[in-house]
Formats: sequence, structure tokens, C-alpha cells
Amino acid sequence: MTQGAATPLPPPKERRRLRESRSLTQAQVAAKVGVTRETVRSWESGRTTPRGRKREAYARLLTELAAPQAARTARRASAPDPEPELVGAATAAAPARRSPSPARPARRRTPPPGDTPVERPGTPTEAFDALYAHCAPYLVRQTYLLTGRRTLARESVERAFQLAWQRWPEVAVDPDPAGWVRAAAYEYAMSPWHRLRRGHRTPEAPPADPEARRLLDALLSLPPAYRRTLLLYDGVGLNLPETAAETEASTPAAANRVLHAREAVAEQLPDLGVPDQLQRRLSELAGSEKLDPPRPGPVRSGGEKRTRFWTRAAIAVTVLIVGATALTVRVAPTKYEPVPAPGAPISGVPPLTGPQRLTDKDRKLQERLRAETSGGPQRLAPAAE
Repeated sequence: MTQGAATPLPPPKERRRLRESRSLTQAQVAAKVGVTRETVRSWESGRTTPRGRKREAYARLLTELAAPQAARTARRASAPDPEPELVGAATAAAPARRSPSPARPARRRTPPPGDTPVERPGTPTEAFDALYAHCAPYLVRQTYLLTGRRTLARESVERAFQLAWQRWPEVAVDPDPAGWVRAAAYEYAMSPWHRLRRGHRTPEAPPADPEARRLLDALLSLPPAYRRTLLLYDGVGLNLPETAAETEASTPAAANRVLHAREAVAEQLPDLGVPDQLQRRLSELAGSEKLDPPRPGPVRSGGEKRTRFWTRAAIAVTVLIVGATALTVRVAPTKYEPVPAPGAPISGVPPLTGPQRLTDKDRKLQERLRAETSGGPQRLAPAAE
């Protein structure tokens, strides 16, 4: 029997859900099992599967994480419903003044405000439009703080949502679709290839407020990794493990980036040395810019057009390669034709001889002789004496 059959594991999505239910990071789970954080991420994404002792330790940890939830579910299932007891006691204490009424249906329990279920849209288009309406206005302002360019911010958000619509089956089941789109927008906005574009060479108009202008200059002076980490932690409001996961860094590295970024901003703007003041100013700077993203309909249609274009381009390139291959097979020789051997010098043969080239003097003499003796010399005939 194999080790995998002896220690079954839940699906990858269930592994991640169990870890998040106990507010554990991937680094903490990795420390408990004795592996790296990248290994835990691969286990939760399904790219790899644990084996041997690591699998047994990981299975025990997941069982411990699932035990409290199973206990709560069992207690809820075994707990008696207090409503029938109250109804029975009230019926027994009340006088029999009227005939018993028919059994009423079970009362629907109203969930608390924090557990109110969100009504999910019925179609993928409605779900995408709901995600776009919720995230796009804030995301375009965040991307502006990341790049300092309004046009690039709108383009980054539009491209991110086009990619999300192209991979919607993957994004729809993601635990954090807003984070998925945000990561895609940030990656596109911070691409170094934008420096080669002609429009990127011309600076855009800075904010009208001098304080906002100085804060934006301080942000843009930070390295891209520090700027993104500071924006996620102090601007968006993610916690440190989430910030580290989105920036693909370790938690200590993300913490150091936040601290160094705050120090760099405080050197240029001393009044923002307090984190609360920096967070407030970042929110004010993002809200002061009127950056309205395009409507979701054109974004979806643009993404579909882009997908059709690249699909047709790929088909055209494939047809071109197939045609070139077929032409090569058609005109290629079907048998081997040996290459003629190179010539070898032959000894004993005198070199070619012939009249030499005439000089200018010889050419003039030749022409004069031809002109004078055009009729030829007179023939002498014998005469009788």
C-alpha cells in the first residue's frame, strides 16, 4: 500500500480554507510541518503533493484545524430546538378557549448582520459587472498612487479586468477575486517596458495641491517594491501576511520594506512620520483625483476583441508555418545528388597563348593601314615586248 493511500488529504482548496479559518499564514503552517512557505503554497494550489513523513505531518495538522469546526457542527446538530419547547409550554399553560390551530411552518432564522449572505449574480456577466463596479473606482486611484500617471492607471485597471474576464472561471472561484484583479493591475502598471513607450517619456500634470504633489513625489522616489508594499499595507489596509503573499515576499521582508518606506517618506515629509497620518494622507491623495474607469461593457468587449485578435494571429502563424513546411517538403529533392568534386590542376599543359592587347599606338597604325589599302595593291600584269 502506498503512503498516499494511508494518509488521505483534503482537496487543495479545502487545505487553504482550513488554514485561513484559523488565521494561520503559509509561513506558520510551513514552520509546523517543517517545510518552506513555497512548498505549502504549492500544496494549497495543487501543483505538488506531499509525500512520506511530510504528508503525515501535514495531514495531522489539517485534522487538528478541522477538529474545532467538526465539533461546532456536531454541537449545533445535537442541540435541541428551543422553539418547540416554548410553544408546547405555552399551549399547556393557556386555557382551551379555541380549537387547536394547524401546525405552523418552522420559523426562518434571521442571520445576524455580520453573517448576512450576499446574493450572488446569476450569470457570469452580472458577476463580472458587480466585481468591476465594486473594485474599479478604488483600484484606479490606487494604481495612480503607484505610477503617478492617470492614463497608465486607467489602462492598467482595464487590462487587469480584461484578463480577469478572459480567465473568469478561475477568478470566479478564487477566494479573493478583488485581490486577484489588484495583483494583475499592479503587475501591469509596474512593468518596466512602459519606459519604452513614447507617451511615457512625457510627464503628466502633477496634482494641484502642493502637499499632495510633495507626497506623490515622495512615493515615486521609492523603489517599486517598497512603493507597492507601502501602498498595500498603509493605503489598501492589508495585514502583513497578506501584503507579503501579494508581493511574493516573506513576512519579515515585507515588514522591513514597510519600515524603510515609511522612513524615506518621513525624511521628505516630517509631518507624516506617524503611520496614522500617512494612511490618512494616502486616502486623501487617492480621493482627490477624479479618475473614472470605463464602463464594464466596453472592458468586456475589448477583452473579447483582444482575445479574438490574438487567436486569429496564432491561427495565421500556424497556417503560415504549416504552408512553409508543406512547400519545403514539396520542392525538396527526393534522392541524393552528390556534389561535384572540385577540379584538380593538370601539369604539363602549356598556358594559353594568343594575341596581346593592342596599345593605342598600334591601334592607330592599324586604322591608318586599313584606310589606305582599302582597295588593295595594284596587280602587275606581264606585257609583251
